[in-house]
Amino acid sequence: MTLKVIGAGFGRTGTLSLKFALEQLGFNKCHHMMEVFQDAKQQQYWHDAAFGKTMNWDDVFEGFTASVDFPSCAYYEQLMAYYPKAKVVLSLRDPDSWFASASNTIFNSMDNETDPNSIQGQMLHKLILQDTFGNKHMDAEHAKAVFNAHNEKVQRVVPKDRLLVFEAKMGWAPLCEFLEVPVPASDYPRTNSTDEFRSRFPSKHDK
Repeated sequence: MTLKVIGAGFGRTGTLSLKFALEQLGFNKCHHMMEVFQDAKQQQYWHDAAFGKTMNWDDVFEGFTASVDFPSCAYYEQLMAYYPKAKVVLSLRDPDSWFASASNTIFNSMDNETDPNSIQGQMLHKLILQDTFGNKHMDAEHAKAVFNAHNEKVQRVVPKDRLLVFEAKMGWAPLCEFLEVPVPASDYPRTNSTDEFRSRFPSKHDK
């Protein structure tokens, strides 16, 4: 099994909805941070990646045909080189809206709830907080600048025939056209709002 779709968008850009959408379209399973939380082997893989070990991506993505969200979006360039036939989907969101959501969910959770000494915690802090945001993830202007720079780079380095720039509000049509699959009769998935995220991963302030 090989990756056919690589999600390059940061978390909180509709990535869980995109995961469910891709799986509904037949790209099953789609890798997401949820899989990392639920699987000790996945936590070790991504801990190794975060700390610079050479990865066997076929092992990491065994059983998956697509990937979205952190941690894999941080490695989109490696993945698109390793899987040269895979298409890339850059999920986007307004930067202000993205930061408001990210700061209230993933950043808040990592700052307040994640054990920094665990394998998972070490990976999250190294890959996301340190390497991606320079430990200034709660600085709105800095975080949004990182977000915008990432999105601009993706659009610059990914060949146009392999890239779809996508927002959840666009619905099924552009995604299905890009992936050359039929449009489902059902509505495009909508899930993992800020409230839903915080119900899964409540912070100390919510308790």
